[in-house]
Amino acid sequence: MKSITSILFCLLSVVCTAQDLAILKYQGGGDWYGNATALPNLITFCNENINTKINPKVETVEVSSPDIFQYPFIHMTGHGNVFFNETDSENLRNYLISGGFLHIDDNYGMQPYITKELKKVFPNKDLIELPATHPVFNSAFSFPKGLPKIHEHDGKRPQAFGLFEKDRLILLFTYESDLGDGWEDPQIHNDPADVREKALKMGANIVKYAFEH
Repeated sequence: MKSITSILFCLLSVVCTAQDLAILKYQGGGDWYGNATALPNLITFCNENINTKINPKVETVEVSSPDIFQYPFIHMTGHGNVFFNETDSENLRNYLISGGFLHIDDNYGMQPYITKELKKVFPNKDLIELPATHPVFNSAFSFPKGLPKIHEHDGKRPQAFGLFEKDRLILLFTYESDLGDGWEDPQIHNDPADVREKALKMGANIVKYAFEH
């Protein structure tokens, strides 16, 4: 009899032929719904600039839902608390080891909560900082210095952390960068055009890397 993981891998291998993105809805009270215009704008940018054919309709999927396996790329953001129960953790673990990809963008204040909750998902894995030479920084557009700084917040340097399954990057956590704010409609944060362009290009890199790996 096939293991559950094997079955899920086969399922995800089929649905990953579609280019669909979704927002991850989580428990804990954090604003998972933040940056409402971010992902639609990133999808438009990707379809126009890196030859993707991503469905422009962004869906929302809950961590515990089997629907998570319909999406090869899931985006998560927020400012505050995150909580994964046992069902959430198991479902997310199966999704990621079966071929899925999760991008978590700290919108400010999320880091201590998500770091703790990811230990429920992968007790034996640690977030590893990616060097500027990692392919995600050069998959479509070149970022020789690594993750760009979009919003200052605490003035710390931007960092990209990853979780790996063997040699595959399955989860990317972007911290002290705030890419999502740079993807939003320009009038929301009044970022200069060149800052928004950097954010969108880095976002396109993440999407391209996830789809190709």
